[in-house]
Amino acid sequence: NPVTNIASMAGVTDIPDWCHIEAKGLGSYDFNSYLPADAESLGVMFSKSPAAHVANVKSPCLLAVGAKDLRVPPSQSVEYYQTLRAKGVPTRMLMYPEDSHPLDRPATEANHWLNIAAWIEHHM
Repeated sequence: NPVTNIASMAGVTDIPDWCHIEAKGLGSYDFNSYLPADAESLGVMFSKSPAAHVANVKSPCLLAVGAKDLRVPPSQSVEYYQTLRAKGVPTRMLMYPEDSHPLDRPATEANHWLNIAAWIEHHM
């Protein structure tokens, strides 16, 4: 699942440390306190997120989502998908109901690769 809004992910993922470090760099997360992100940190996280820059997206987007992902919530992709579609960006979301973070079931992998090939062929 693509991370599209680091700020909204920080409070619901099993890797909040990743959110802090990805947005603010090494040393920005206190592994001993596990405190939630404050307003300033959330602002920085959002500013580093694709959702903050969605107005600049013009290229067609294909999103592949594991519905059972506990690491990167599927809502990240749904929110981004809806925003891109509202902007008129050619967008498609593939939702795999039985997959989690890795899209690694054989049927999923096959379907995903076929859809990638068709997407590229259509948009090139």
